[in-house]
Amino acid sequence: MTAMDRSQGRVSRDETPEISMIPETATGNRGLQLEEPLIFEQGTPGRIGVDLAPVPETKSRLGGVVRKAPVGLPDLAEPQVVRHFVRLSQKNYSIDSGLFPLGSCTMKYNPRLNEKVARMPGFADLHPLQPVSTIQGALGMMHELGTWLTELTGMTEVTLAPAAGAHGELAGLMAIRAAHVARGDARRRVIVPDSAHGTNPASAVLCGYTVQSIPGTDDGRVDVAALKAALGPDVAAVMLTNPNTCGLFERDVKVIADAVHEVGAYFYGDGANFNAIVGRVKPAELGFDCMHINLHKTFSTPHGGGGPGSGPVVFAESLAHVAPGPRIRRQDDGSYTVEAVPGGPAVGRLKAFFGQAGMFTRALAYMKSLGRDGLHAASGDAVLAANYLMARLSEEMTPAFPGPAMHECLFDDGFLEGTGVSTLDFAKAMIDEGFHPMTMYFPLVVHGAMLIEPTETESKQALDQLVDALLSLARRAKAGEAEAFHAAPRYAPRRRLDETLAARKPVLRWTPPAEARAAAE
Repeated sequence: MTAMDRSQGRVSRDETPEISMIPETATGNRGLQLEEPLIFEQGTPGRIGVDLAPVPETKSRLGGVVRKAPVGLPDLAEPQVVRHFVRLSQKNYSIDSGLFPLGSCTMKYNPRLNEKVARMPGFADLHPLQPVSTIQGALGMMHELGTWLTELTGMTEVTLAPAAGAHGELAGLMAIRAAHVARGDARRRVIVPDSAHGTNPASAVLCGYTVQSIPGTDDGRVDVAALKAALGPDVAAVMLTNPNTCGLFERDVKVIADAVHEVGAYFYGDGANFNAIVGRVKPAELGFDCMHINLHKTFSTPHGGGGPGSGPVVFAESLAHVAPGPRIRRQDDGSYTVEAVPGGPAVGRLKAFFGQAGMFTRALAYMKSLGRDGLHAASGDAVLAANYLMARLSEEMTPAFPGPAMHECLFDDGFLEGTGVSTLDFAKAMIDEGFHPMTMYFPLVVHGAMLIEPTETESKQALDQLVDALLSLARRAKAGEAEAFHAAPRYAPRRRLDETLAARKPVLRWTPPAEARAAAE
């Protein structure tokens, strides 16, 4: 190996010393991977990072409820605070640092154009209680977003209020219940395939329904015969994800829709995987009566981290009259008005105000920058990428179902049989390779499931790098390197936790050492 190779870090696996052989450093740091104590452990009593004017003495208004001990916050200087959070950020894996192969969750890159638009003062500085006359631009933006959503889905009405996909499911089911009640035909049962997202049955139960699960077939799709047998006059709705959670298109969707409508029930579409068919298929034409749309999955708005979500729901003509408010209407003079609570049997307001305006601006910016042709291309690229992964990974890994796949590819743990390596071990080893693990053990209908979704935003180069890492791990597992997998991750800032102990006895509060407590007192 040349000096140039060493200077650029190109060291082969055979030449890399085992981590157990690397001596510990005095600081705990490993090069640029800095050991970072808790912020509480860095505090020193009396140290300050900001100089504030003395607080004037005033009469207490606490009614005798006075704190008897210090708050317990650390005393830090400004450089300590800045360095602490910068170092923590360097330990995070994010979509900005690498490919995120989580299946079902669709962790795609968020274009910076979207972020720029969301931060424009006309959108970022809105207040929810502003008069309608002062937010005409924002209402116009939301109305245009709604128009895009109804056009792309073939639906008639839309509500932007739901705060997330599961909230959208609840909104759709509430509309279905309102429609049944309005015609004096309240029903009690909702049918959900066993491969559905867990929020489907949860939303149905929250809405007051009992749930019946329908098994899948050997090729990963809904058992149509079992579904038809379960239908009856007490069925309010059937909830179907298409493409489904196994990454497969439900070929019999029209047959299912006709059977559902024949018994007077409604056909609910879980639009979580709309990104695989957007610009190609309109769900209304498949027979769906309503569908929620995860803006983060199909239209690139940020996902996860406990931040704001958005799950608009679109309604066909069959349910448009019960769609919840508020609704935005464009008047003949070009102005916009807000229909706060629709009359008649319609569902009332789902939540305060409209939803998350930042998500709306990001999604619309994405749609308008791509256009209909661009969205058509994006869904095609997502499907192409997933099938490329399935084709290459099938050399060593075992697909759960025969392809072709749609936007994500699903593998089981059959290729690990007899190796002593579990799905969890395999995922931990991916961390050492520099990748966030794929979605593991989901969907539950597949043993040791590994669900990978590359999205349309990754290059072939990035996909090949992921494939090479996974193929290498699969070969090492089959070669008998189980102990190395059990020890993974070895190169991460933290080694593997005892998951059982962490779940049963989590340490949720920092306790200062006894000597520190004594010094403070």
